[in-house]
Amino acid sequence: MPSKSCVSVYRLPGGGGFLWGVATARDLSLDMPDQARDAMAVIDGYLQDHGLERKDIVKCEVVTTDHDRKPEFDAVWQEWMPEGYGPVRSFVESKMPEGDLVELIITAALHTDEA
Repeated sequence: MPSKSCVSVYRLPGGGGFLWGVATARDLSLDMPDQARDAMAVIDGYLQDHGLERKDIVKCEVVTTDHDRKPEFDAVWQEWMPEGYGPVRSFVESKMPEGDLVELIITAALHTDEA
């Protein structure tokens, strides 16, 4: 069972808003690149549920248990993120619950007509 995966939406009174999502892999037996892919699939679900796309992500915080594995994550990120686009992103090392190797925390902009 993942340590935490959740989504929250805030709608601005004049339209638009923000979606925040936290995702970890659903299968903690996976290696780091595959945990990243699985967490990205969770994020894709959040975006789809709210009529958003990956290009609507304005910020992504990546938390990992091993900063030295950043090149592995970067390769998966490049597969996932649309070419020519990339939100502000940080990559930090932290202790995490057993089995979790990577966690994604995203902020996405809601469109005015969807808020």
